[in-house]
Amino acid sequence: MEASRSRPVVIIPAITLALLAILGVYKLWVYLDEHAPTVAMALAGGLVAAGATAAGTLPILSMHTLSTRVQDALLGFGAGVMLAASAFSLAIPGLQAAAQQGYGPWSAGAIIGAAILLGGGVLLLIDQTLPHEHFIKGREGIESMRLRRTWLFVFAIALHNIPEGLAIGVGYAGTDPVRATALATGIAIQDIPEGLVVAVALLSVGYSRAFSMTLGMASGLVEPIAAVLGAVIVGWSATLLPWGLGFAAGAMLFVVSHEIIPESHRKGHEAYATCGLLIGFVLMMILDTTLG
Repeated sequence: MEASRSRPVVIIPAITLALLAILGVYKLWVYLDEHAPTVAMALAGGLVAAGATAAGTLPILSMHTLSTRVQDALLGFGAGVMLAASAFSLAIPGLQAAAQQGYGPWSAGAIIGAAILLGGGVLLLIDQTLPHEHFIKGREGIESMRLRRTWLFVFAIALHNIPEGLAIGVGYAGTDPVRATALATGIAIQDIPEGLVVAVALLSVGYSRAFSMTLGMASGLVEPIAAVLGAVIVGWSATLLPWGLGFAAGAMLFVVSHEIIPESHRKGHEAYATCGLLIGFVLMMILDTTLG
């Protein structure tokens, strides 16, 4: 009885804060649409991706569990989308952007290669220094007794989503809107199963359905922030475009190799994860080559 009485006390402030946040984001978007349209598009793309993550958490309201085979297949699907996005939506446009700036094939390749390594290196540095916890591998990074396990999960999820948001922002700032929309669409599609996997993983370690769903939804909020940051940085100077595209590609490749593939192969369902990866790769490739 006490829990049921306290529930409205928690829900009402949460709804109020959510409505205020939506109003604030809308006003920000209106301002950016008038003064910085490219950044506004990046914000919209990031919000769509965050909304897709939130939508993916909804099934846990009715489901009790999700088989490990399905989880690994969904993780593989996300890895495939990110791999194709790194190649077709980021690295190749980065090479084209460098060529348009007057660089020859070798110089353009060197710039994008260096940017990819830089993006992966920055993510590696963050991975080694930021306390976080993988759902399977356990804790990594500097230990901190003050951080509860919940927030270690949050950091791990945020680390995963930062490259996706950066890619969306850089895409809108540096490529044509159609190709950038294809990239944002592909990321949003893979965010749906990602949100479900995150929520199910939280549910499986003992958190309530409401908390698992809320934290899963919140995990996508870093994407619009990173999207705006990427658009602002690349929009500040055209010479940064190849570097921004390569950096985002390297960060995504790091996440795929260091986070997603090991997680999806650790429970013995490599075939399901690999099939998911192939499907995700083909879907993202079709989206980019058809729309972009």
